[in-house]
This record gives sequence, C-alpha cells and structure tokens, in this order.
Amino acid sequence: MQGSPLIAAGYTAEWSVRGAAVRALRHGDRDLITSWPAEGPVPFYAGTILAPWPNRVGQASYRFGGREHHLEVTEPDRGHALHGLVATADWRPVEQVAVEEEQAWVRLAHTVTPVAGYPFTLDLEVTHRLDAGGLTTTLTAANRGADPAPYGCGPHPWLVGEELELPAGRVLLTDAALLPAEVAEVAATPYDFGQARTTAGVDVDHAFTGLAEGRARVGGVLMEWDPAVLPWVQVCTGAQLGYRGVAVEPMTCPPDAFNSGDDLITLAPGQSHSASWTIRSARPE
Repeated sequence: MQGSPLIAAGYTAEWSVRGAAVRALRHGDRDLITSWPAEGPVPFYAGTILAPWPNRVGQASYRFGGREHHLEVTEPDRGHALHGLVATADWRPVEQVAVEEEQAWVRLAHTVTPVAGYPFTLDLEVTHRLDAGGLTTTLTAANRGADPAPYGCGPHPWLVGEELELPAGRVLLTDAALLPAEVAEVAATPYDFGQARTTAGVDVDHAFTGLAEGRARVGGVLMEWDPAVLPWVQVCTGAQLGYRGVAVEPMTCPPDAFNSGDDLITLAPGQSHSASWTIRSARPE
C-alpha cells in the first residue's frame, strides 16, 4: 500500500496508494499527524484525499443537470454518501523524486469513472512535496467527460494536539443528521477558536468559513491553504470518536453542497481545478 518514504529538510512523510494518503508525517522525531500501519486499516479517513466531494451528500442523492442522481450510501447510520469516491481507492504512483536532502516528492494519479450517482469522468493527480516549508499537497482534477460535472475536494489529516487556533468568522451549525441548518457568527457559539484554546470538553464536528486567513494551528502543528480556493474548513475533534488529534479539512465547499449549490464547482468538459495545502511544524525542534 505504500512506497518509499519522502525525506527532506528534517521532515519524513510516509505515503500510501490507498486514498493517496499521507499516513505519517514527522518533523525530527515528532509526529505532526496521526499515523496508521502500512497494511492498514485507515482510521477515520486519516490523511486521505476527498473528491469529487468532501464531507456529506445528504441522503446520498442530489439533482444536477436536470437529473436526479442516487449515490451509494457510505454512512449507513445517517443515510448519506460520505467523503467522495477516492478516499478508499488505490491510486497509481506516477513518479517519486528526491533532490539531495532538500526536496522530495511523489505524484499519484487516479481516474474517476462513471458509477451510480456520479456518471462523470475525472482525471485526478496528487503531488505530495516535502521541503523546508513542510509538506505541500496539490490536487488537480480534470473533467475528461462530455458533460459538466459537479466537483468539490479537500484533505482529511488528523493533526496531533488538543489546542486549536482557527481565525474563522462563521460556523455552519447542523441538524441531528449533521446536515447544514444555519450559518452563525462563531462569537455566538461555543466554537470560537480565534484565540488558541483547548478543545477538551468541546465536541467539534463543524464546517467554518469567513476565514481571515487560510490557517489552523493544532498544538505545534500548522496547516495553511488559500482561502480563495478552499473557503471552508471542517474541524472534528477526535475525543468524541475515541481517536486522538483534531481533523482539519480545508474544503472547496460546505457539507451537502451537491444539494445546496453553495460554492459548488462545475467543471466543464476539459476544464481543470487545482487546490493546495501545507502542513508543517509550528515550532523549532
């Protein structure tokens, strides 16, 4: 399931073909993300790529292009389609390169072919690159079909730590099925992490927007992205799941965007979309 580790500038990243995942990331001897064994299983989508939608499609159904589409239910307790079509798929390694001890990268590819509920063809490519700035991942999607395709994406790393800092102005409150209910100012909720504070005792599984910066810090781990490309970020605390860490998932769109249309990308035939994010140490070793 994995290739040779990437090693550069004091960082080590271990990757897997399953979900194009980064399954371990260390700076020196310190873990920056939660890890899992090379043979799997993958716990809670840790480190995987989410596409052609992140988060949930409510009741695994949506309307697009004048047609009703019905996806496979992959979150059976709630009846939704969760985290796209490629997080559990095996990707194809394309190349792996190391430049002395300064840079290293691996490139993987996967083709989304028409399936029930998503009758579209996308070519996906992921590059994980290590250098002195940390691990930068770039995901590119290209519509190779004859029809426009709905699209969204994001990653699913679990950052190691309990203290969270997230400069976001609004939070998406959800119903009992974790589908969107209303967007609220964070200051009026328990989910204001504009100033770093512990997540202990606060169960968070919410999408945030109104990002002053594309940045979140969990303990000594920093994640950065372009909020113009990824204007939403899902945050989930692991304690409520019996898991450690905090999931920080920058997203192009909010949960259930296939139904709401909010920030949903429509890829025309031949059109491409790219998004990048970086995880690095927030403190010197």
